[in-house]
Amino acid sequence: MLGDRAAAHPDRVAVVDGEHRLTYAQLHRNAERMAAGLLALGVTPGDRVVVQLPNRAGFLEVIFGLFRIGALPVFALPAHRETELRHFCVHSDAVALIVPDRHEGFDHRDLAGRVAAAVGPGLRHVLVLGDPGPHTALADVPRDPADLPAGRLPDGPRPGDPAFLQLSGGSTGVPKLIPRTHDDYLYSVRGSNEICGVTDESVYLCALPAAHNFPLSSPGTLGALYAGGRVVMCPAPNPDTAFPLIEREGVTITGVVPPLALAWTEAARDPVTRARLAPLRTLLVGGAKFPEEAARRVAPVLGCDLTQVFGMAEGLVNYTRPGDPQEIVLTSQGRPISPDDEIRIVDDADREVPPGATGHLLTRGPYTIRGYWRAPEHNARSFTADGFYRTGDLVRRLPTGHLVVEGRAKDQINRGGEKIAAAEVENVLLAHPAVHDAQVVAVPDDYLGERSCAYLVLRPAAEPPKPAAVRRFVRERGLAAYKIPDVVRIVESFPETGVGKVSKKDLRVRDEADDEAGD
Repeated sequence: MLGDRAAAHPDRVAVVDGEHRLTYAQLHRNAERMAAGLLALGVTPGDRVVVQLPNRAGFLEVIFGLFRIGALPVFALPAHRETELRHFCVHSDAVALIVPDRHEGFDHRDLAGRVAAAVGPGLRHVLVLGDPGPHTALADVPRDPADLPAGRLPDGPRPGDPAFLQLSGGSTGVPKLIPRTHDDYLYSVRGSNEICGVTDESVYLCALPAAHNFPLSSPGTLGALYAGGRVVMCPAPNPDTAFPLIEREGVTITGVVPPLALAWTEAARDPVTRARLAPLRTLLVGGAKFPEEAARRVAPVLGCDLTQVFGMAEGLVNYTRPGDPQEIVLTSQGRPISPDDEIRIVDDADREVPPGATGHLLTRGPYTIRGYWRAPEHNARSFTADGFYRTGDLVRRLPTGHLVVEGRAKDQINRGGEKIAAAEVENVLLAHPAVHDAQVVAVPDDYLGERSCAYLVLRPAAEPPKPAAVRRFVRERGLAAYKIPDVVRIVESFPETGVGKVSKKDLRVRDEADDEAGD
């Protein structure tokens, strides 16, 4: 795809990274050189490489280089820390880890060193974008394909081959790995472009972390490149950073999560600030349900059209359309990309619910996965016998075919679009010397949609720890910052169901009734 676009319009700008601009020909050449250098290091077709890079042009050069040789990027986020990176490397049998030197004040080189030491010799390379410290500089990897033993790069992967491993939101433990193929992913990208009106004149602002499924393909950076448009890498999504880029680069389309959309609408109430958004035509909001009242602010305040997006890295993506009635755009999360996306809404016994009723969303289709990476037991639970994927979402379907998301069936917290598996955080909390038992639940939050609340039952005679000390303990165990509990409450016991299980539903009700004097 990239080679075809570079041949069609080599001198058109493909990527903007600060003051650095790459044409399609330059991006393609850099990716080819990266592919040659990775091959020379011993990265071969089918190998996995964990990529943890921020919103930089180097992210695209690396992933297209890996695509070219048929090696698989494993997409990590800049927020991930030792626990997650170690799991990704071990579970995927990664041969290399690619990180920035520093990002938002955090030194990823030290992190990568700890991960490499823990994983062992199978992780052969740590490559660093920027100052490498004790590792290898990513800038030293590229080489001329003519210098390879064969004098050129080998043939690339087949369309149906795996392209990369994306991360699931995860309902238990660290995220599972999702294998996406070249053809299924480009099918989704092409469909997203058609719905969102992305053309060679479109300018897409990559405001969310580039490795996220949403800014990668819905329609995302790949959508813009597929259309021959321009990608603008945004180093931080806050209004002070993003708005000047929108004005300077003539950004026409971007995607954000609901908390960010709220921050943007608040900042744009200032007329001078709002004027910077004049080029913006479409704001896509996804990653979590966008409240109706917040959705109603977008067009009047930001001066652009709203498109709601509801999708998952496993496949199915839904959009509201430009021709949809305004009430549908404001109150639903869209309908599927493809006429071949199959949707079932069922009760707990997998029986179809009546039209308009809420139930569990099952889906099967041309770009939805058939199974997670090396997870047979989980696959047996996550897919029906006839191949429908159990999304874990509770939805109802309108007569128009649009879906309205009502919540999550899985025990998972959606904190501003970042998914938190309660079981993973509970496991860390149980390691605290004062904690006898721990339960983590989602509680409503006007800004984030949901926040995390940790309920703790202490060991007998244990000194009650302060909430700040508990949060520090979780942070020091190596979890990402967004997984640290927002609220910590100490209780005598947990409510139970009739069969003796902890009732998280009752814990959520208790949180609504509790004051926050102990936070």
